[in-house]
Amino acid sequence: MGDHLANESCSCCCRVSKDHQVQLTSMPYLVQMLLPVYDNGGGRLTTDHYNSVRIKLTEIFGGLTAYTRAPAEGVWNSDGKVKRDDIVVVEVMAQSLDRAFWADYRRELERLFHQDKIVIRAQTYEAL
Repeated sequence: MGDHLANESCSCCCRVSKDHQVQLTSMPYLVQMLLPVYDNGGGRLTTDHYNSVRIKLTEIFGGLTAYTRAPAEGVWNSDGKVKRDDIVVVEVMAQSLDRAFWADYRRELERLFHQDKIVIRAQTYEAL
């Protein structure tokens, strides 16, 4: 975001002023999706899954950030057993928070990734 050249801008968070300076626009929400790296059988998910997420979110929000190089580790207790999963964090910045869209999209991701639950979380965002 901060590495844009003075003569270019992205549609997700920047605009070019009349004097050709890149300015950040207000994006009050950061929405993050925690996506699994492996399926329930332990096999690595194909890149097709992530490509469909990238295409859809880029079309809707103008861009995204995906933390794919060093997956995060999720750990939780389920029926007395500790389970773990490697996850990729995908995030977008949004002007508003459409809860119905995100609830529908969460269900779509759960079907795509064959998961009981996909975490999508949002937080307010302030550019400094």
